[in-house]
Amino acid sequence: MTVIALLSVAPVIEDSMASEVAKAVDALDNHAVSYETNPMGTVIESDDIQTLLEAVEAAHTAVEADRVSTVLKIDDKRDSASDASEKVSAVADQLGRYPASTSDNSPS
Repeated sequence: MTVIALLSVAPVIEDSMASEVAKAVDALDNHAVSYETNPMGTVIESDDIQTLLEAVEAAHTAVEADRVSTVLKIDDKRDSASDASEKVSAVADQLGRYPASTSDNSPS
């Protein structure tokens, strides 16, 4: 089984959130998950839902603020194992290229 999630944890503040977001990402290192952070959140992968949820809890509690906003989207594929890179590759196969804009395919 593979569980993939998109996690966004951030303090509700007006200033830069980078230092608090870094604490949330750093907390993931204490769990058996793999992750990759992008501008809108962090994609997390785990072998089971319990491990993933424990990592999410750690990330959420690592943020030190009066108010913390956490958004979690989970894809719990129970009938087979596939990782996030396979999902991206499937889209790339359909596009015939990597699914990211370049100067060659950006709108004018």
